[in-house]
Amino acid sequence: MEPNPALSNNATLEEQSLRDGLQNEARLFSLDEKLELVGLLVEAGVKRLQIGSFVDPRRVPQMGQTEELARLVHAAWPDLVCSGLVLNAQGLDRAVGCGMRHLSLSVSVSDGHSRSNAGCSAQEALDRMVVLVRRAVGLGIGVRAGVQCAFGCASAGEVDEKTVLAAVQRLAAAGAGEINLADTAGMAHPLRVRELVARVRETVPEAVLSLHLHDTRGLGLANLFAGYEAGIRLFDVAAGGLGGCPFVQGAAGNVATEDTVHLFDRMGVVTGIDLHGLVKVVRRYEQLLGRELPGRMRRVLSFGEA
Repeated sequence: MEPNPALSNNATLEEQSLRDGLQNEARLFSLDEKLELVGLLVEAGVKRLQIGSFVDPRRVPQMGQTEELARLVHAAWPDLVCSGLVLNAQGLDRAVGCGMRHLSLSVSVSDGHSRSNAGCSAQEALDRMVVLVRRAVGLGIGVRAGVQCAFGCASAGEVDEKTVLAAVQRLAAAGAGEINLADTAGMAHPLRVRELVARVRETVPEAVLSLHLHDTRGLGLANLFAGYEAGIRLFDVAAGGLGGCPFVQGAAGNVATEDTVHLFDRMGVVTGIDLHGLVKVVRRYEQLLGRELPGRMRRVLSFGEA
């Protein structure tokens, strides 16, 4: 039996800047640029990386090279936990075809968000995703099942907790070893994070839980800390605070990787990631995008204040 990560004083960060971080960017990144960024992230100590999503490149052009990137990353960094996002059967076929061994299969529990994101109701999307999880697990792929809008929906408001727990239960029963609670609209607050994490843990005690938090309302880092206090030891982050959901108006990016590492460093929590190495990554993103990113620690370290 694998050790329960909630009992550890360490934390694992899954870097999402190449997927969630870039999916909204108009400036398309080349394959060479993405490989360069992967190398910088690995050099900084990142051990778990979501490299892209297996979605229709006509809808998300930034993700058009995901198969090629996956093959190159697998060859260059075989010890890196390389993940990708899958939303439908076609995406799973593509992921299997390029040798992915770890996937995030994600579904929304908000009807309105699901119709925008997946083109169908939340219930229909969940039914389809349960089938995909079973298939991926049967192929020997490690599956993270993501629950989008777990803390609320920008258009519909609060999402019934029973709906979230029912989805979590079905996804875990289908074989997902990890359940990821996503604050897609950035509506969570620390007390709600603690409450929902506790209820999900009661519902699926054998599953590893992780958090995907957006900083839309400025509470991302506070919510991440609340998740840590509630026993979560696996968090999604993005260098520079890149990212945000394309179907949520005004959605800000993810919690910045460098700010998260700084928080954990100050708390004595080991992530294995070097803060100064991350600053190099953020600076490279800023050079490529031609703008300053919202993460704080790059600016702090640039002025020698850390």
